[in-house]
Amino acid sequence: MEGELTKAACKYKMFENPMIEGVKWIDRYALTIDKFWIKLPEYMRNTFVTFAVLLMASTIKGDWIAIVVHLVKHINGTSAVIGEQLNGSMYRTNATGDVNWSDILEFMSLQGLPHFLIWAIVGSFLIYFSAGGFIHWYYYTNRRDRPHEWKCQPEKFLSPELELHEVFVGSFSLLLMSCLSGILSCYAINNGKLLTLYYRWDEYGWWWFVAQIIVIFIYQDYLTYWLHRIYHWPWLYKNFHKLHHTYKQPTAFSVTAIHPIEILHVQLTMLLPIFVIPTHWVAFYIVEIYTYAHGILNHSGVNIKSFWWQPWQPDTMFHDNHHQYFHVNFGFNIFIWDVLHGTYRRKDRVYSEDIFFGKGKSFNEVSSKELLNDLAERKKENPRAYRENVNEYNINDVLVNTLKNKRLASCDSKNE
Repeated sequence: MEGELTKAACKYKMFENPMIEGVKWIDRYALTIDKFWIKLPEYMRNTFVTFAVLLMASTIKGDWIAIVVHLVKHINGTSAVIGEQLNGSMYRTNATGDVNWSDILEFMSLQGLPHFLIWAIVGSFLIYFSAGGFIHWYYYTNRRDRPHEWKCQPEKFLSPELELHEVFVGSFSLLLMSCLSGILSCYAINNGKLLTLYYRWDEYGWWWFVAQIIVIFIYQDYLTYWLHRIYHWPWLYKNFHKLHHTYKQPTAFSVTAIHPIEILHVQLTMLLPIFVIPTHWVAFYIVEIYTYAHGILNHSGVNIKSFWWQPWQPDTMFHDNHHQYFHVNFGFNIFIWDVLHGTYRRKDRVYSEDIFFGKGKSFNEVSSKELLNDLAERKKENPRAYRENVNEYNINDVLVNTLKNKRLASCDSKNE
């Protein structure tokens, strides 16, 4: 045990250098965490990591408080409400003629809103930094000395400045999403009439309970594919989505580091089913937590393969390619959308931040400089991140021959 702790102490000496500290609050406690971690059996370690991902998934859009509210309604019955609904005018005034805000909130089915907002914000940030910090430690601190074993782009890490930048940007998005979730949770506990959520398991039949999971999953994933792709159109990309692509080597904290207008747009799209179709709250949040958990994994920069029972789910390298090559691989949890629409990354195409619309360019359509840049990017990929440790995009011979042909063509044109 002492030998292991000594090795850990040597390993963490690298983080004494402020130039590579990155997410400092977790790095400072790395050795303390490691003392506890090495005492745990392997199955407990895996359980901790899985729980941390699921916990963070319940937080990145502030959904934890909505889950708690719906669980309370499920247990106590749907009549649980804070106060009685207001019957009468839209608002009342007090003796001085001022608007009575409590009555306005009551009329809007938002009684107790300030408390929900406080709980939503405080709880979200506590979970976000604790669970996210642990995930960051598990890979980016605990295993930083052997990135080729786990990292999609093992030769490159985000700079400390960019790590802190994604935390600040992500925190603002988290604040916005927590407020939205707090409002919806308050509306739900007050039996807001616009929600189509239900709580009795068999209210619409068991067949619909299962079917709605599939319907919501496909709806959300296909719509977010198109929203994502649209935000990669030149004007929208440069003014909104480019912020998210600041992180070419993403980490788990990158998942919420999105322009506030874009993340609000996406979230409202994903919430639409609970206002449109009969939706059991458990079915809805099964889809949400699955989606957000994979959002964290896809942005983690970690080589994680999908399970055998997830034939629709791309490996994490799929979305890491998106950050590395920008305008390609727009899907999230169903890669087939990219295959159908021709935006799945192809080995015989060149992609970069300046090549829009997801189709890339053939080798003959780009300059020698663009080809060389593409080759340099491919060398940064981890072959282990591809199935059976084969990097299907490692086609140096093809690129070299193309470059030769370009040089020959250039010489011929000069001779003429």
